Amino acid sequence: MPQLRVKLNGKAVDGWLAEISAAFPEAEFRILATQLRDEGALGILEVRTREGNEVVERFDQTAEVDSFEMLHIDDQMVLLRFLTNSSRAYDPLFKSKSTSLYPTILQDGWFTVRLVASRERLAKYVAELAAADIPYQVLSVTQSNDVGEILTERQWKFVTEAVERGYYDTPRGCTLSELAEVLSIHKSAASRLRHRAECRIVKAFVAEAG
Repeated sequence: MPQLRVKLNGKAVDGWLAEISAAFPEAEFRILATQLRDEGALGILEVRTREGNEVVERFDQTAEVDSFEMLHIDDQMVLLRFLTNSSRAYDPLFKSKSTSLYPTILQDGWFTVRLVASRERLAKYVAELAAADIPYQVLSVTQSNDVGEILTERQWKFVTEAVERGYYDTPRGCTLSELAEVLSIHKSAASRLRHRAECRIVKAFVAEAG
């Protein structure tokens, strides 16, 4: 499945987060997950910096941040969950129906994004960037059929355990509760993990077929 790695001018894509990033040019901002809402988007962000308190203060002062929660902070990084009313950054992604592979890296105002989709959809993504006057650089275009690259490490572990233990067989060789016990997680966490992994696999499959 084709993958595109592209670098975007963050101030043209998502000004407020790029502005914060540019204020901490040595820090690495890692967007771990995003979910679009009716108004805006929910995001999980890890910032690798020794200036975690200052980053949190900037979030508190940013009008585009509706709310945020500090999940963790130490002398190396800060982990935040935030809700923003500004989601223009996702327009080219959703118009092209491409799938983003996380984490998305943001440093000194520039996003480095990895996408997986058919060549036609990746081409449409680049066309949408151009149409939106978003400066970009294509870093690489590669071909990969490794589903492990689509999933996070935890999702891949769940899927491989599920297949090996017959969870996807008919009849099933094990239950979700048994899988959760093997993975040492709660059943509800296993259910969320299964849903997210299956969602990524299906989206990647449909993207390649399209």
